[in-house]
Amino acid sequence: MKRRWIKLTTIITVILAGVGIAADRVALHYAEQEAVGLVQEKYGYGSGSTDGFTHVDIHGFPFLTQAADRNFDHVTVAAGNFTLNTTANAVGDYLTVQELSLDLHGVTAASFTARSAEANLVTGRLTLSYKDLSGVITRLLGRGGALTVSPAPGTSHGQETRLQITGTWNGRPLKTTGTLLAQGDEIQVTALDIATTPYTWRVVLPENTGFTTARTTPSGVDLELTGHQVILGTS
Repeated sequence: MKRRWIKLTTIITVILAGVGIAADRVALHYAEQEAVGLVQEKYGYGSGSTDGFTHVDIHGFPFLTQAADRNFDHVTVAAGNFTLNTTANAVGDYLTVQELSLDLHGVTAASFTARSAEANLVTGRLTLSYKDLSGVITRLLGRGGALTVSPAPGTSHGQETRLQITGTWNGRPLKTTGTLLAQGDEIQVTALDIATTPYTWRVVLPENTGFTTARTTPSGVDLELTGHQVILGTS
């Protein structure tokens, strides 16, 4: 009889634990979907393209315990294939962001119903492909042919990196150097020899977050960003 009682108690405990885990996962999924909506509403990530995407992952277990405390150790945001326009609104100026990833550490929500929160630290990366950079440079500066953007010889210097622009321009072969500067919440591209002024795109970033470094890779340009005491979402 005692063994049957112990067995029954164990089964009930396992069932209750399973129900609790299931409820926790359902609540987590709902919270992540709500967060995706807020991110898209506030920052516009994932918009402007049919294949744009936005994902939010709230890490740590159990979720409901973190939600009750309104404190979350680690939240990640991933978005991509959304477009930016130059601050001058030039024709054909749309630049596609291949991917933006944000790591939010020490996130505190103001209340259960708040549409804003604060993160102690935010780090992240924004990636631009050479294909997308080539496309926008061709649309803005091309004269009679496609222009190709690729990494230029030499090293990056902090928030600025060098680019090489080749192709046909005004009926003649072109090979010139350009620069990409990432500073604050802006990306600025200068094409030497074929443009007198730079083109600037502004990225909507969480408050107190900004670009810190720019570097070329074999596939594109990576922009690192950092923020402290970062305000998230809307009030």
